[in-house]
Amino acid sequence: MKPRSFEEMLKQDAAPPADPAARRAARQAALAEFTRSNAQAANEALPPRRSAIQALLGMLRLSRESNSRGSDFMPWYSRRMLLGGAASVCLAVVGGMLVWKTQQLQPEVARLEPAALPVAPPVPEQRADVPANEPMAQAGVQANEQAAADAKLKDAEAQELAKRRQAEGESRIEQKPLTTGIAQPMAGAAPPAPAAASAAPAPNEQDELTVSGYRGSLQASVEARKENTPVTTITSEEIGKFPDKNVAESLQRVPGVAAQSAAGNGSFRFKGDAKDQYQEVGRDRFEHFELNSIKQPAIESERVSTFSADVDTSSYSFVRKQLDQGVLPQKDAVRAEEMINYFDYSWPAAESREQPFRSTVVVSDSPWGKGRKLIHIGIKGYELPERQRPNANLVLLLDVSGSMDEPDKLPLVKQSMKLLLGSLKPTDTVAIVVYAGAAGMVLPPTPVGEKEKIIEALDRLEPGGSTAGAEGIELAYQLAEKSFKKEGVNRILLCTDGDFNVGIDSTNELKGYVERKRAKGIFLSVLGFGQGNYRDELAQALAQNGNGVAAYIDTLNEARKVLVQEAGSSLFTIAKDVKLQVEFNPATVAEYRLVGYETRALKREDFNNDAVDAGDVGSGHAVTAIYEITPVGSASRMVDASRYVKPESAASTSGGTSNEYGFLKIRYKLPTQSKSQLIETPINVDSGKVGEGIKRDVEFSTAVAGFAQLLRGGQFTGSLTYEDVAKQAQAALGDDPFGYRSEFVQLARKAQSAR
Repeated sequence: MKPRSFEEMLKQDAAPPADPAARRAARQAALAEFTRSNAQAANEALPPRRSAIQALLGMLRLSRESNSRGSDFMPWYSRRMLLGGAASVCLAVVGGMLVWKTQQLQPEVARLEPAALPVAPPVPEQRADVPANEPMAQAGVQANEQAAADAKLKDAEAQELAKRRQAEGESRIEQKPLTTGIAQPMAGAAPPAPAAASAAPAPNEQDELTVSGYRGSLQASVEARKENTPVTTITSEEIGKFPDKNVAESLQRVPGVAAQSAAGNGSFRFKGDAKDQYQEVGRDRFEHFELNSIKQPAIESERVSTFSADVDTSSYSFVRKQLDQGVLPQKDAVRAEEMINYFDYSWPAAESREQPFRSTVVVSDSPWGKGRKLIHIGIKGYELPERQRPNANLVLLLDVSGSMDEPDKLPLVKQSMKLLLGSLKPTDTVAIVVYAGAAGMVLPPTPVGEKEKIIEALDRLEPGGSTAGAEGIELAYQLAEKSFKKEGVNRILLCTDGDFNVGIDSTNELKGYVERKRAKGIFLSVLGFGQGNYRDELAQALAQNGNGVAAYIDTLNEARKVLVQEAGSSLFTIAKDVKLQVEFNPATVAEYRLVGYETRALKREDFNNDAVDAGDVGSGHAVTAIYEITPVGSASRMVDASRYVKPESAASTSGGTSNEYGFLKIRYKLPTQSKSQLIETPINVDSGKVGEGIKRDVEFSTAVAGFAQLLRGGQFTGSLTYEDVAKQAQAALGDDPFGYRSEFVQLARKAQSAR
């Protein structure tokens, strides 16, 4: 018998004709059973394995039912579709098991209230974009939608967990974007739409992190809150509101600015589009003062100007340190007289110790006021020959508190004191007293001939503790009294950053104590170090009332200048209570103004009162004062002439005073005397006829005076610029062996850049 052909075999094995209605019913029943099993697993929180097995069994059962009803599914096609569906279900099982296992490992999430968790999403309807004859593709789409719902569930759980932790105090970081002037909307523009709460920040959108809260125990946190104030960030927009752009001045004007940073160093931060600079301004304290105003000699009460001599130089050194850091100094840190007197000038010196001064007066044109004049008054003290220098009894009072633990503080103090030893005679004595939380003697009075012993005591010093400055001063005076040299120099040299925070810290109380001790012949000088908590106003008060000098040591080179090159003027006084007084002639001077010396002003009656304290001058010290005047008849007057008070005419003056701008008087006391002596000098109109050396010094001191006034805001300097100052100083350098004048030219240019 012939074997049947392949076509006949197909006809024999072929299924009966397909029933369309039965096929649609089977397909819809399978889809309904599959979605029902998935929804039941999600709502009842069944383990993923059980729900998947039920779905698979349901599909097998439906397949058998369809074949028994005469479905048109081919046997091999049914098996292929069934295998594809099983593979999809296996993938869903693996993903569900991972999610279920992760939930089991998060007990904190499991402890959440059921109401806090989002309910399972409803069973989705059939997607219109999926063909009806592809049930497996429809199942894959539904699986993707289920995965997206699971991801949203995890995100909601994470957000809820973060809220719980924050409520329990575990999260302490508050994030907020830094607001700058550029980011502000323009006037009249519509406000931006609020961003969605769940939207992630764009790259570089987070400019600032402000850390709140304190680490450690509750008690430690309370103490930290008492001592520290969080950092306040000032935006460039707020800085731009102030025309001077001075960092320190801006700080004082911004409401709510913290006085101390969270780090405890009192610094402030400036961020934004201000040239991307990070500037720190510490809690350095300076005495506030207003600039000298314009006076009119035609008014009797304004005809005489009286002030105390000042040989301090701390203002210049501090200003230099600030400019070297690229920032303009605080205005109150700029004292014009201390900047002018920082430099040495070739004023003729006195020839005897009995009359230690010789005055020099020079009149020149004002470079910043056309039609006005400058009167330079220079005095230079007698310079003691080394063989005439008396023995010195020095007590080094050194601050070793915790605030001195910086490279420009205690380490620089040690180096400076070692330099000082090289300027002393072997017969001079040095004692060392230190203070921190308490005061103590480190070295008793020791001859400088035993230099190694003194250096060893200096090397042992380490910083730490608070600052009991008053207690240290008391101990230093006690030690100076025990080793007092009747015919010698008895001086305490205080080296500190000025941060007195234990014991007597009132400036007035300390001034009174120092005043009483100076009557016994023990003087006090102050050397300031560092910045951030430098109390310049205290250093000035102690030095002035202690018949000493105040200097600021910012570098080892400055220590060499003060303690080596100018050791004689810093340690050996040739005159005390030096006062200057100028009476201006109303017939020739319409108005005048003293440049600087605001903190050294005296009353007119104080000049002849020997009980009134004034500045002291050391061996070889130079003192320079500059008046700006407007001659009578000049069109450059800054104050209108009075309608009712007329200046005396030149013809009515007696004694030929029509050729005088004024009259200079100087009072001083010798170191061992209590009665003052008087020096008088007329200020002639033609006082500008001087030698080239003095004329060059007049030009340089004028440049320094203009520079100081510009740093204070330039209220009286007209169109003068820092570049004008640099050019004038460069042309008047003269002999500059130590480079101080060349350095000043660079400072003027640094000020221009900082501005």
